[in-house]
Amino acid sequence: MLTVDFGRLPVGPGLRVLDLGCGGGRHAYEVLRRGADVVAFDQDAAELRSVSIMFAAMDKAGEVPAGATAETVTGDALAMPFPDASFDRVIAAEVLEHIPDDMAAMREIHRVLRPGGTAAITVPSFIPERICWALSEAYHTAPGGHVRIYTLAELTAKLKATGLEIGPHHHAHGLHSPYWWIKCAVGVNDDEHPLAKAYHRLLVWDIMKRPAATRIAEAVLNPLIGKSVVIYVRKPA
Repeated sequence: MLTVDFGRLPVGPGLRVLDLGCGGGRHAYEVLRRGADVVAFDQDAAELRSVSIMFAAMDKAGEVPAGATAETVTGDALAMPFPDASFDRVIAAEVLEHIPDDMAAMREIHRVLRPGGTAAITVPSFIPERICWALSEAYHTAPGGHVRIYTLAELTAKLKATGLEIGPHHHAHGLHSPYWWIKCAVGVNDDEHPLAKAYHRLLVWDIMKRPAATRIAEAVLNPLIGKSVVIYVRKPA
């Protein structure tokens, strides 16, 4: 399930891409499939071991274009172990809402991005996230959880303050917001609740089959209740 639109953030052979806070690696895998050199970066070493195993499996299955490379690096988003201007593209998907000093992380994104390079920044959308916080304290107070709710204006202003040029934005995952509202209402850790299980099956079916009906429904819902907002930014040349 991709949040970033690679039509707006083109990647391909000859480009070096950082997936900052890569988590399970969903965007890193897509970058590699498109032939770019990808660095999957996260502070969770155990998660990165799984990502590394998947990279190897993709290569063995012939899913990696010739010449494309992939590596995993463990570290801190506030002090990344990369030289200035190291990457042509940066992806930071659902990361900044976890970091108390988000401006420091944004400055690091600016630092490692080459002049003229572009980045995609995604965070939870204000209204869906605000509903989750209202329904469940456990949703946002768990260790490593969300520490803030961004408005689009705040996120844009902070990114602009680091020297990045603000480009287009869009919302994603409109079908997923109701799932999280259900989870927050019935118990965010109660995966066995019948309503939560039923909606989860719907989401899995949608991801696997991608029928036209749900694609149209999500396109309609995204601007209204899209779970994530994505902003594309550029470092001035």
